[in-house]
Amino acid sequence: MRSAIHHALFSPFLVLFQHRTLTLEMARREILDRYAGQVLGVLWMVGHPLIQVAVYIFIFQVVFQVRIGASADNPMDYTVYLLSGLLPWLAFQESMTRGTLVIVGNSNLVKQVVFPLEVLPVKNVLACWATQLIGTALLLAYMVITTGGVPWTIVLLPVLWAAQCLAMIGVSCLLGAVGAYFRDMKDLIQVFCVVGVYLMPICYLPQWVPEVLRPFLYLNPFSYMSWCYQDVCFYGTVAHPWSWPIFLVGSGVVFVLGFSAFRRLKTYFGNLL
Repeated sequence: MRSAIHHALFSPFLVLFQHRTLTLEMARREILDRYAGQVLGVLWMVGHPLIQVAVYIFIFQVVFQVRIGASADNPMDYTVYLLSGLLPWLAFQESMTRGTLVIVGNSNLVKQVVFPLEVLPVKNVLACWATQLIGTALLLAYMVITTGGVPWTIVLLPVLWAAQCLAMIGVSCLLGAVGAYFRDMKDLIQVFCVVGVYLMPICYLPQWVPEVLRPFLYLNPFSYMSWCYQDVCFYGTVAHPWSWPIFLVGSGVVFVLGFSAFRRLKTYFGNLL
């Protein structure tokens, strides 16, 4: 029993470590291939997150004129609040959308007996990190310009990135495996990603939600990711202490379960394509 648990917990990390060079190279190639042949090329890596961020800021702060009054509880402006939760969600939703096609879209590699299929969802996740990293750099620059600095809690960003990466890999593995059997999965995820941003406290404060609907925020696992990032970037303190163990532990559980499900189902992928 103990050996089985030990194998389930540590074998995913061992597999990823063994194929780290291949994974990083494939992630790099996927990023470059996205912009191959375009005039601006990889400059779109900055252009895409910049345009997305500008659109959300315009809609919610200019059109809807959403404001958060400066106070001890709300030390930053609405732009920081919005982007601190929005940027990780954009990366997560991109990894989910691409994850549903990670097996179907790489059928030539899947049918090769010797190719380590675990690399596919992982390189997909790493390629999606470009948007978040660039967006985070823009957010930090905005914070420095508007407030003269960043809160000390910024040092906790690597902890959140690591947990988010594990969760993204686990979800991408699960969606990729299920997507090979159920091709409609990509359409379901696309619909979820469109409405998902409004189902968590990214564009609004939790207290703005009617009390009867507020429990749904706590049932949404992505809400805890948003609260952790808002603690680090917006509040400058651990304002949601219960969110941290839920997000950190939950990310590890999702990673192990998703990776394990992928390895169990990968034997049949070749017959489905």
